[in-house]
Amino acid sequence: MNTIAIVDYGMGNFHSVARALQAAAPDADIKICNTAQGIDQASRVVFPGQGAMPDCMRTLNTSGLRDAVLRAARNKPLLGVCVGEQMLFSASEEGDVDCLDIFPGKVVRFAGPQFATTPTPAHGPELLKVPHMGWSPVEQVQDHVLWQGIPDRSHFYFVHSYYAVPSNTDLTVGVSHYGSRFTCAVAKANIFAVQFHPEKSADSGLRLYRNFVDWNP
Repeated sequence: MNTIAIVDYGMGNFHSVARALQAAAPDADIKICNTAQGIDQASRVVFPGQGAMPDCMRTLNTSGLRDAVLRAARNKPLLGVCVGEQMLFSASEEGDVDCLDIFPGKVVRFAGPQFATTPTPAHGPELLKVPHMGWSPVEQVQDHVLWQGIPDRSHFYFVHSYYAVPSNTDLTVGVSHYGSRFTCAVAKANIFAVQFHPEKSADSGLRLYRNFVDWNP
């Protein structure tokens, strides 16, 4: 049985992720897990997150699940979502906190309000608001099995004020644009992580979840 653990450390839209996974992969055994044992026993792990980074890191540490997430990142397919993606990096400007340091790099804030670097033909310079919220196209800058069946520049749903800047650009497999290009998907070995919300991204998001369920890195 393909068992998927959704890490429940108290800061994430776990039930929305679970419903989307159930729709994408009705044959999988999906569990919202708040114990290290549940995460260790799963065949693959989804690591979501939402809210302020200091709160997310504090609750992850006090939940007793930090080491289980680190173990999963070493030995089984892991999908990071939104702040769950950001937490994989070394540190965040939000609250100046250390993160899990699985990927080298820092999480930084959009510099807004600001004018977009590329004016729109109809309206001239575009004033950007923070957070970046809504549908944006994602450019697939590297081939990856989790992009299978998802057309390049498909739209995904974003809600965020911060984004990850990898120290190693080879980690970047997807980019989007908000004022300027930014990394919105990273991957290495058994880890794939995205800034957007697949569970809020209609058919493209469901296809990404389905691809993750079938992924054997």
